[in-house]
Amino acid sequence: MPGKWFLIATCDIDEAAPNTHPAGFLGVDLGIVNIAATSDGVRHAGRGINRKRNNDRKLRSKLQKKNTKSAKRRGKKHAGKEARRAKDINHKISKRIVAEAERTGRGIALETLTGIRERARLRKPQRTTLHSWPFAQLASFIAYKAKRAGVPVVYVNPAYTSQECSHCHHTARGNRPSQARFSCRVCGFVDHADHNASHNIAHRGWYVWVCGAQSTAPELTLIA
Repeated sequence: MPGKWFLIATCDIDEAAPNTHPAGFLGVDLGIVNIAATSDGVRHAGRGINRKRNNDRKLRSKLQKKNTKSAKRRGKKHAGKEARRAKDINHKISKRIVAEAERTGRGIALETLTGIRERARLRKPQRTTLHSWPFAQLASFIAYKAKRAGVPVVYVNPAYTSQECSHCHHTARGNRPSQARFSCRVCGFVDHADHNASHNIAHRGWYVWVCGAQSTAPELTLIA
């Protein structure tokens, strides 16, 4: 009976020279409806992915309630499939984000993930959606791809980025009347909430850079 043969080859890829003079920063906001939204107005993944995630969650719940051996085997197999799908999506998102930053000569500003689940004030279904996505994996994919491309990465505190106006910087909870809509109560600026937040992250990233908190690309940098 003929067997299967696999060829595993490795190769070394030289890293690009670090871009030490970025022309601004591409802000990336991580969220629920959109896994990642950039300050260029690009929203990665979205409702189609979330519908699939909701179906996955319902199947997990159904199998857990059965609690039989076959249900456990099926649950374990499905969990592996979910993880592979999420990893593939994260690879694609990170590749596009890094490619756009490299093309435009910019750095990338990411929000710190420390306490992201504790910071979010969400309804239970939204909390479940937030908890089920590997955001740390996505951030790590962006970081290593950016390093290979010579794109600088900075990390900023995302506190109140969803409530702060990216135009006049007035910050208030009332600026966010709904999940998707941002409407500043002072200057009247209206935008998609994720797009507005990503602009604030980009501004904070530039502040980190010009203050000299980071001079080479890319290492972890925090801003209070």
